[in-house]
Amino acid sequence: MSFDFIKNKNKKIHFIGIGGISMSGLAEILLEKGYKVSGSDMNESSMTNKLSAMGAEIYIGHKGENINDVGLIVYTAAIPKDNPELIRALELNIPIMNRADFLGQLMKGHKYNVAISGTHGKTTTTSMVSHITIKANLDPTILVGGELDIIHGNVRTGKSEYFITEACEYKASFLRFFPYIGVILNIDADHLDYYKDIEDIQNTFIKFAQIIPKDGYLIAYCEDERMAKVLSQANCNIVTYGLNHGDIRAENITFDEKGCPSFDVLKNNKKVFSVKLNVPGKHNILNALASISIALVLNIKEEFIIEGLESFYGTHRRFEIKGVKNGITVVDDYAHHPTEIKATLNAAQNYPHNRIFCVFQPHTYTRTYALFNEFTKCFDDADKLILADIYAAREKDTGLISSDVLGDKLREKNIDCINLHSFEAIVNHLKGELKPGDLLLTLGAGDVYKVGEMFINE
Repeated sequence: MSFDFIKNKNKKIHFIGIGGISMSGLAEILLEKGYKVSGSDMNESSMTNKLSAMGAEIYIGHKGENINDVGLIVYTAAIPKDNPELIRALELNIPIMNRADFLGQLMKGHKYNVAISGTHGKTTTTSMVSHITIKANLDPTILVGGELDIIHGNVRTGKSEYFITEACEYKASFLRFFPYIGVILNIDADHLDYYKDIEDIQNTFIKFAQIIPKDGYLIAYCEDERMAKVLSQANCNIVTYGLNHGDIRAENITFDEKGCPSFDVLKNNKKVFSVKLNVPGKHNILNALASISIALVLNIKEEFIIEGLESFYGTHRRFEIKGVKNGITVVDDYAHHPTEIKATLNAAQNYPHNRIFCVFQPHTYTRTYALFNEFTKCFDDADKLILADIYAAREKDTGLISSDVLGDKLREKNIDCINLHSFEAIVNHLKGELKPGDLLLTLGAGDVYKVGEMFINE
């Protein structure tokens, strides 16, 4: 792996926002390679503690004085320009680099870069590919947007030419990558605090397809209505997949008692093998088909593809079974977009249950406002819905939208929905309502998972 772009190897590389899932992974790769690393974040976490134990200097809070003996600053797209550490770096003429640029430079040192993009499913698909490539002994470097048991976290530092990473479209950051295989799982409206509209998003995915080299591969879900325009403007090899159309398809789909699918895999309409998944839901068939397409491009043997997919039991916070208490199953999922919520609730329908109690924490004011109508149409498969307050993340409350406003509209549509304004109130309500055989499902990209943990631990 080449790090030639790091000019001063005797000074620290400082990460602003080091506790983030991607930033912590990049920091860990550097620590594994013997580089000096420091970083700051607003809160202590399991990620910052792990990096500290590996030798990184960790600062809680962003302050100018955190910048000392630093040769390079890496920052995320969410860091504002008035961040005191960025200001201090500019005063000292320290080189600064966006996270996406930094990751792109790391990818340059590999031949087989696999960049998995799409509005939904990136983490699960990246995790499936990770299982397959590890089973095939390819020794890949891996960056995944969740914690994966097979790599004991969110990063794996390999010694081969294979590099597997998620490629997020937020602020068009994936355009700074160097994919040999680029994957587009789907194209949906999201991050509308940055993009003008869905056409703007689609055009950005077209640009992503066009950075794949002529001898490289675009792997795409061809049944997405917005994919045809992307495929028509790509200048590389193309492999498509889908349930009814595409080069790689699934046929003879069945579901077991926990909603996990089995199916035959067809390549150019000929059966090549059969697989059994240990994650539930129709959406995971598509994630698996994308993973299979990648594996076939990389000439991985069928036995490793089958073994890799069967050994995958999910990433943390993706339909993660947190436990069972008094006959009540508690499941947590990261779903925070209406399309993801629909898919997760659909998967839950195939899981054993009497009633589904869904606790949803909307993620960011801009997403809740921009996709308000879609949020009023995605909870039909929940028997009982409890709305927590909006998780602000990087945003400030402008007063335009609230969880209560969403709740009022859902109640107008006869959804059995209540608003509660603290996790303690939610848990107390659940204790009085849940019965053996019920399924408690917490949904959201914030800290709503704590509701399930509080319920189990009380």
